[in-house]
Amino acid sequence: MEVNASYHSSMVLAAWDNFVEIIGPNAREVAVDGSSLSVETIVAVARYGARATLSNRTRHHIEKSAETLAASLTQGECIYGVNTGFGGSADTRTNDLHKLQSTLVQELHYGILATAGICGDSRHIKMVNEANGALDTASLLAEAALPNEDPVAATSMPEAWVRAALLIRGNTLAGGHSGVRPVLVGTLVSLLRNNALPTIPLRGSISASGDLSPLSYIAGALQGKPSIKVWIGDRRKGGRRLVTADAALSELSISPLKLGPKEGLAIVNGTAVSAGVGVLAMHDAHSLAVLAQVLTAMSVEGLRGTIESFDPFFAAVRPHPGQVEASHNIHSFLTGSSLLHSKEDIAETSLRQDRYSIRTAAQWIGPQLENLMLAHKQVTIECNSTTDNPLVDTASGRVMSGGNFQAMAITSAMEKTRASVQIIGRMLFAQCTELINPALNNGLAPNLAADQPSESFLMKGVDIMMASLQSELGFLANPVGSHVQTAEMGNQSLNSLALISARYTQVALDVLSQMAAAHLFAACQALDLRAMHVRFLGKLKPAFQDCTSEALQALFATAEDEQLRCLQGDLWSGLQKELDNTTKIDSVQRIPHVIQTLQLRIMVALSSSRNEGSLVMSALNDWVRRCSALTLDTFHTCRDEYSANPDAKELLGPASCRMYEFVRNELKIPFLRKGYPKAPATDGVAISSCEQLESEEYDANATETIGSLITAIYTSIRNGSLYVPVMECLREAQAAEAPKRYTNGF
Repeated sequence: MEVNASYHSSMVLAAWDNFVEIIGPNAREVAVDGSSLSVETIVAVARYGARATLSNRTRHHIEKSAETLAASLTQGECIYGVNTGFGGSADTRTNDLHKLQSTLVQELHYGILATAGICGDSRHIKMVNEANGALDTASLLAEAALPNEDPVAATSMPEAWVRAALLIRGNTLAGGHSGVRPVLVGTLVSLLRNNALPTIPLRGSISASGDLSPLSYIAGALQGKPSIKVWIGDRRKGGRRLVTADAALSELSISPLKLGPKEGLAIVNGTAVSAGVGVLAMHDAHSLAVLAQVLTAMSVEGLRGTIESFDPFFAAVRPHPGQVEASHNIHSFLTGSSLLHSKEDIAETSLRQDRYSIRTAAQWIGPQLENLMLAHKQVTIECNSTTDNPLVDTASGRVMSGGNFQAMAITSAMEKTRASVQIIGRMLFAQCTELINPALNNGLAPNLAADQPSESFLMKGVDIMMASLQSELGFLANPVGSHVQTAEMGNQSLNSLALISARYTQVALDVLSQMAAAHLFAACQALDLRAMHVRFLGKLKPAFQDCTSEALQALFATAEDEQLRCLQGDLWSGLQKELDNTTKIDSVQRIPHVIQTLQLRIMVALSSSRNEGSLVMSALNDWVRRCSALTLDTFHTCRDEYSANPDAKELLGPASCRMYEFVRNELKIPFLRKGYPKAPATDGVAISSCEQLESEEYDANATETIGSLITAIYTSIRNGSLYVPVMECLREAQAAEAPKRYTNGF
């Protein structure tokens, strides 16, 4: 079986390139034609303002569908939801076809929408006590109460979700199987093009007969109902305004729609809201899955791990597509790094192999990429499907009742996605806590603090936050689809709960985004500490060897004595090991302690010497004194010099280098020492930590916190800007020469 290293990556990169083209300076419009929407085109329209247009080639199919429905009615057919009641009430009949549709839409407006803070439509009538002029208790409560949450955000959908729902619903109806007129689809697309978005309740759908209530608010907006509120206006030119639907249509010169036979049902009876929220989740999940691979590479470098774990041989003999790809990507991300170790570098008492959080990362991430690929396929198909009922088969002239509105495909996609999000989060949590923990991080400072460990506990709070976020992710990973309740007169005994599942997937992705931001923040600090240590060792080594020669040469035949050269190498190896093992001690105590522990190595080297004991002790004391002073001075000097101009790029693999540069230069997140930094300089030049952090007054005047710095990374994740360097990392990995191909024997 041949190794394939582009299973998920090629799809993500192709989608990214298409997405960038749509929202770029030469933007092209997204066609609403019933069949060609993709995850990236929906995201471009829903979140980034790309324009959608109804394809001219769909008009004939839409008209033919409406004509077929009209012909069936003329022939006296009994058609569900057109001349019958709905759901468990489908045993009723009516001849008032237009009123039936309006009644359906109106009675589905049952959602809770808290807009009092915006529209001032509180219904409570103030009651005043005539005796003392005081408000009654109910009036006092209504006026004084602070909300437990933002009432609008807690009860209504974000605008991006509504835009996605409008686009997908228009696309579904454009398929020409729903029996609606072209004017309905055209008006729906006009709302989207004018960014006129009805407020839609966040809760209340079981996604069985589609998302009935959420979609009814779109239908109400199309009708221009005064009871429906609509957001209009350009947020960049005067801001958004919330007005009634009739006022919105009038201001935009859009004619209110009078619903024809089946048209109310055609709008509300579908999965567009669930699918829209699911699509937005899929886009973020794909991006975070790639970021997790980059963060893994950064963790390997921060922990001084090995590239061996990602050798293509492992994936070749266990060729799950996701593992093959993750292994290839991480291997490419690490190629060229100077911070990795090989098995030849491992000391006698060190771990032969890396711990699971990085060593098994490809095996851990791989199945999640496969889950995301299947989920992606499910939501893409759903967005280009006809999902209402009944459906019109124009070829045969039949109008048939079925169940395409059952949104279990979206539920299935979201449950897989949310589970994968939790699994990826668990890996990031394990990697991050290893970077922070001095018992596991292979010589990094406790809490990744560049200052004395008794004075700074820099990442301790981040470690706690990661545990909190991962616990929440674990809860959110529980399935939603197992909590189905029978509804609507027993008719909807099976309901997908797709919108609920998609909503909680969005929450999980937000939590994972916070975890990824904290991980990236910690990883950059760890890489700086590694670079600072490398610089320290590079500057110390020649001076340390000279100091050793000068202090001990009297004990050896000549300064070029082979035994002395061997001792110098042994002392240098021992120094590095002891420095790694003593990071919990402040440098003033740590350095002399490390030097003193090396005396035994000298005594062993001199065990066959005929030097007098007093001469040996004098030389040893001189060596300890001189090397302690040299090492301590070099340590402090290098730390201050590096802090003044931190730059780890030359030591890093290509992916870590790109991400490090983005965090440090684009987001202006500095290497941290002594307290927390001030806000970045307004001239765009990052403030060096050495300049910022020298006095106690600085702490009192700090304008940034660790949290605000992580928030800057989190914001770049959520708005998508951080994925520009992430996708370039992926592109470089995919362009890299494919590893030698193996077969697994089959």
